[in-house]
Amino acid sequence: MIKFLIEKEFKQLLRNSFLPKLILVFPCMIMLLMPWAVNLEIKNIELNIVDNDHSAISRRLVNKIAASTYFRLVEVPASYEEGLRNIETGTADIVMEIPRHLERDWMNGEDAHILIAANAVNGTKGGLGSSYLASIVNDYAAELRSERPEAATLSGAFPSIRIDTQGLFNPNLNYKLYMIPALMVMLLTLICGFLPALNVVSEKEVGTIEQINVTPVPKFVFILAKLLPYWLIGFIVLTLCFILAWLIYGIVPVGHFMLIYFFAVLFVLVMSGFGLVISNYSATMQQSMFVMWFCMLILILMSGLFTPISSMPEWAQWITRLNPLRYFMEVMRMVYLKGSGFFDLLPQLGILLFFAVVFNSWAVVSYRKNQ
Repeated sequence: MIKFLIEKEFKQLLRNSFLPKLILVFPCMIMLLMPWAVNLEIKNIELNIVDNDHSAISRRLVNKIAASTYFRLVEVPASYEEGLRNIETGTADIVMEIPRHLERDWMNGEDAHILIAANAVNGTKGGLGSSYLASIVNDYAAELRSERPEAATLSGAFPSIRIDTQGLFNPNLNYKLYMIPALMVMLLTLICGFLPALNVVSEKEVGTIEQINVTPVPKFVFILAKLLPYWLIGFIVLTLCFILAWLIYGIVPVGHFMLIYFFAVLFVLVMSGFGLVISNYSATMQQSMFVMWFCMLILILMSGLFTPISSMPEWAQWITRLNPLRYFMEVMRMVYLKGSGFFDLLPQLGILLFFAVVFNSWAVVSYRKNQ
């Protein structure tokens, strides 16, 4: 039975001369244009400072950085290795290491070296955060020189604080590495969430759903037949995006493709259920399009696609916890840039499973089929 229903869906899709072309052209345009057109404002950068000197100069530097509006000093780890672990787990964006004998070297007229290691998964955030931090350190060095004009060396030069910057996971700070995996998530959302909802409502408007309702087709089978064609199209588009990312930008995931496909199956299930819920409560195509577009706009803007979630207000960060796009974008970026494995993604797996059960159960229950 389901075979013939799926066949009907494909014939109905291909009968439309415009929609199949749009499905192919849209992801190509998104992948070609969006990575060049997006810009970000960076705030609330989570910082760890490793103070190996514990001197008056180093404490003043820590306090000066903590007073900046760009950074949030979330932890002062005991070692640089502990700070790197915080970056890997996502609790820190930048680790700054103050070396031993910073004060002694400065007083002796010698240059001091400070290491800045930034999480460059988001190249813009890592690069700007490092630049902000380097600017604060340079201002502090100038402040110290003004306090001790006699600190000039025999050559007439003042000691300085030299900064070594290291970008983790994205050494070249290529912003496209951050954007392209998220754009793939957006495409899956539109194709597997938007189109099934419009498909169901279109059958309501033309009256064909009434013919389905008087048949012995179970509602679960009917809903599954509505979803499977768009799932297949979604995975074709995702594969096309992988190819375009490789051919145009030379971007391939550090992790495994099969892990991405596994989470993509789960995410597609979530968004399809969400789209069906909207279609079940919509009486016309116009109503469905308006509600779906409103929801997609909010979900995309609050997913971390354009603006880092940490740069949002506190109340907005709490709202993003209810957004399934946020978690799949985290999966894509972690697999693409960090090479994360299955066990690293268990929190995202549990949350997406929860959303899948809720939305699809809601979709099946809310579909009222006349027996």
